[in-house]
Amino acid sequence: CSGSESHLINYAPFLNVLLVGISSVDCVQIFSLHGLVPQLAGVLMPICEVFGSCAPKVSWTLKTGEEISPHAVFSNAFTLLLKLWKFHQPPLEHVMGDVTPVGTQLTPEYLLLVRNSQLASPGSSLKDQSNSNRLSRLSNPSSTEPIFLDSFPKLTLWLRQHQACIASTLSGLGPGTPVYQIFDGLLNMMFKKINRGGQSLTPATSGSSNSSGGGTEDSSLRLKLPAWDILEAVPFVLDAALTACAHGRLSPRELATGLKDLADFLPASLATIVSYFSAEVTRGLWKPAFMNGTDWPSPAANLSMVEQQINQILAATGVDVPSLAAGASSPATLPLPLAALVSLTITYKLDRATDRFLNLIGPALNTLGAGCPWPCMPILSSLWAQKAKRWSDFLVFSASRTVFHHNSDAVVQLLRVCFTSTLGLNSSPISNNGGVGALLGHGFGSHFSGGISPVAPGILYLRVHRSVRNVMFMTEEILSLLMHSVKDIASHELPADKVEKLKKTKYGLRYGQVSLAAAMTRVKLAASLGASLVWITGGLSLVQSLIKEALPSWFISVHGWEPDVGGGSGGMIAMLGGYALAYFAVLSGTFAWGVDSASPASKRRPHVLRVHLEFMASALEGKISLGCNNATWRAYVSGFVSLMVACTPTWMREVDVEVMKSLSKGLRQWDEEELALALLGIGGVGAMGAAAELIIDSGPEVR
Repeated sequence: CSGSESHLINYAPFLNVLLVGISSVDCVQIFSLHGLVPQLAGVLMPICEVFGSCAPKVSWTLKTGEEISPHAVFSNAFTLLLKLWKFHQPPLEHVMGDVTPVGTQLTPEYLLLVRNSQLASPGSSLKDQSNSNRLSRLSNPSSTEPIFLDSFPKLTLWLRQHQACIASTLSGLGPGTPVYQIFDGLLNMMFKKINRGGQSLTPATSGSSNSSGGGTEDSSLRLKLPAWDILEAVPFVLDAALTACAHGRLSPRELATGLKDLADFLPASLATIVSYFSAEVTRGLWKPAFMNGTDWPSPAANLSMVEQQINQILAATGVDVPSLAAGASSPATLPLPLAALVSLTITYKLDRATDRFLNLIGPALNTLGAGCPWPCMPILSSLWAQKAKRWSDFLVFSASRTVFHHNSDAVVQLLRVCFTSTLGLNSSPISNNGGVGALLGHGFGSHFSGGISPVAPGILYLRVHRSVRNVMFMTEEILSLLMHSVKDIASHELPADKVEKLKKTKYGLRYGQVSLAAAMTRVKLAASLGASLVWITGGLSLVQSLIKEALPSWFISVHGWEPDVGGGSGGMIAMLGGYALAYFAVLSGTFAWGVDSASPASKRRPHVLRVHLEFMASALEGKISLGCNNATWRAYVSGFVSLMVACTPTWMREVDVEVMKSLSKGLRQWDEEELALALLGIGGVGAMGAAAELIIDSGPEVR
């Protein structure tokens, strides 16, 4: 049954207590870790549909004495559903860069698709069967039926309105319609004092009822409606209120108070408030609001402290932080919709009752501030740090990340510091010894001795990489930084003057072996870091682009970093560079595809490998002219093939036999018979003939 006839109505008190109990951030995280977010979304949608369609003509009294209505149950279920959906992601998040960031696929349709798939598929592996058994224990038999979004017409209608609000500005609302009457009632409820003064927040329209005509009692009676009907009118209310504020008919304080009254009346309206203001900030059509402490709240009390702490956090990166100084000539400003949203949030008391609603607005506010021009995010952090000092560290850290959002050179500098810190190639106190500890650090915050300390570069990059617009640009930069790191490693471990001197001594050869081993250890570390950064930045698509396009392009091009092979340790540097690229490529592939065929992503592997190996074979045959150093190319080919033979033999079984034969032939020209034979040896039955021919042609030394 649906609507007021649903059996769920009788369970309203129980459902409300349960929904409030599982709405905390920690509980949502636990559901996520157990893979139960799609299941939870599937049971929240019917609750939202039923209670959102029920008028608040009935109420229930809890044992605590609190009285709840269908609006309360709906709001708690709806806000929890939005948290699972990653609702706070702005429109730009869906088109940022060349790869869709993780998390933006979590639309309601996607969640239901995953939920249906989980319950329909028994699972082929032991792990899948275990997950399926756990899901069946958590679900009753009736919940195993597939659910589709069309089953929830009210939710579907709201989603369409939400998407339309993001796509374009609101169209006119005709008077006399049911939505207009709700719109009129909401304005009367939100702005009582203005209505008593005879002012109107909406332009006069012939035949329309004036917003000041109805009294507060009339408006409250008119709003005894289902929550879905009220939500349909909320975008028009927000548009009218923001327009009135922009034209001086409504003060900022009255706007914030009215928004708070709306949110208190129907907490679920916070979803539409976030949706509307986010879209308007993205459009950039509103004049800025001056945060001067008179009209809007002022961040001046601790803005200088925020600037100082941002500089401390970024001290180890070498990135310049733009000044936050705001004087009479350049006062602090925010886009008007963002100023309205932050003013609304700071009207909330910080207690458990409001946490679930602030946790809905907070991520959206954080994302919007990060996407706006500098210094919007530091201003937001300053305003909130005045209200909640215990959140100061988190807020300042969020503000520090936005330095990288608006400056691609700062991101490159951060990547450079990631390499030097991990390899221990600089004198910074945070990274004298290098390694993962220097890359990721050991936390930060003012509770440490000495106050806020520099944040490790790896942690910073994990927080800012989603804001990179040109992901392909990052691939080229990571590749370039890897090769320069190899040169620095060689200069550190194999200095040319010492190599020449020790060649003439008794223990020169032993010294060279030890130094080369130490250099190779660091080269592998640099390659693993580079592969990790590529995988984190762009995932599967970026790794495949790296192997198909970026690496071949790099080998064809001429590079200024490569040393003269004839001088000093130049040949060693070129060889180390080739091995670094080999490790870099293979590790990137294993991150994306795995070493076997268990991952769904491995289905794309044969095509990418075939393209890359065909390039290698053509270059070995002389069909492609290379611009890189010959020692670099030879080290790359031998290293890449050796790693695949030893670590990923499954990869080679997916490659066309003719490509393997061509590659094997090129290796034989370099006198790499053993490696050529090993390559054919893992090629399966199709390569047996070529392997036998190689053994016969190579003579007894290979046999």
